[in-house]
Amino acid sequence: MRETINDVLGSHKVEVKGNGISRKRFLRYAAVLGVSASGVAPACMRYATTEDGQEETRLDRENLLIYRDEKGEIRPVQALSDWLQRKESILSAMQTVMGPFPGKKQRVPLDPSINWEVDEGSYIIRYISYSADAGERVPAYLLIPKEALNSDTRFPALLSPLGTGQSQVTFGEDTLEKKKFPVWDDYRDWPRELVQQGYVILVPSYPILGAYNPHLDELGYQSGTMKAIWNNVCALDLLDQLPFVRSGEYGSIGHSLGGHNSIFTAVFEERIKVVVSSCGFDSFVDYMDGDISGWSQERYMPNIENYALEEIPFDFHEMIAALAPRVCFVNAPLQDSNFKWKSAATIVESAMQIYELYDVPERLQIAHPDAEHAFPKKERMQAYQLFDQYLV
Repeated sequence: MRETINDVLGSHKVEVKGNGISRKRFLRYAAVLGVSASGVAPACMRYATTEDGQEETRLDRENLLIYRDEKGEIRPVQALSDWLQRKESILSAMQTVMGPFPGKKQRVPLDPSINWEVDEGSYIIRYISYSADAGERVPAYLLIPKEALNSDTRFPALLSPLGTGQSQVTFGEDTLEKKKFPVWDDYRDWPRELVQQGYVILVPSYPILGAYNPHLDELGYQSGTMKAIWNNVCALDLLDQLPFVRSGEYGSIGHSLGGHNSIFTAVFEERIKVVVSSCGFDSFVDYMDGDISGWSQERYMPNIENYALEEIPFDFHEMIAALAPRVCFVNAPLQDSNFKWKSAATIVESAMQIYELYDVPERLQIAHPDAEHAFPKKERMQAYQLFDQYLV
């Protein structure tokens, strides 16, 4: 029987008739996945284990329609409950490299404060800070349409993590002394573009970039990546409290560092319903032709270098799939020298298996403009339309 899924965007309130995917769909994938119609994977696909029961190998990163059951057997995903077991293992794998996700017990009062603000016509920009961890404050910019401050209507809001160079400048000491949010005359000025379209935009700083240098070890973090995720989660808590913001459902848009930062955060944070990642990823096994050192910096994930490339326990195939059934738009330019577009395309193709499982393939989109490491206007407009469609 064909599956029918009724969902609230981004939630797991789903019903699958027949308790599984259709046999036609299963058989269509079975030949690719190497499983039989009996539902058991061949022995060569099973986990190798040590004497103490520890896993030695990982599930195929491109093969999202298999999961490991309670007995350690690799089986085909035939129902959403099967996929959710695989998804849970993905979140666990991310934390083995990034460090544990803090969770509710680590929340502290946000105690937001406004340091200064500037008027830019139809909107204002506030330089603020808030607490994400005890004894430490996170700098951020908040862009607000003036109409939102003078209306009883609640406005949609977006998280906007920045790229590496943009973060260094935007949160650098020289910029902060001038008390002005930098103007970018290229593709990187989307926070201004979006606030002028009626969105409240929160731009958080990234750890160990610009003047923001939290002491990760003292705060209990194993990586800058997990600290950034938690800062972003607390930024959404802050948006939830603003009287002019439509709380509970947000988008996130970022380029390069901001692109994968958006993905990482959204995997852990269900309030993000639309994810836009520009030039944000390729597979770890494809990155810089095998030189993973860029990912092992302190501000990223130092533990990642403890793994052989093929054995890194998670990859973007799995993380993009973990966003389903929420909306994800990927900009992967043909001339990007940081992240390979063909690898990004393969990742999206793999993740599409799960979007099809949820019966929402239209919610996962990828574009390949003839551009370098950039976010061209056409693709930005395409992304903005998705915010309008799903958040407004």
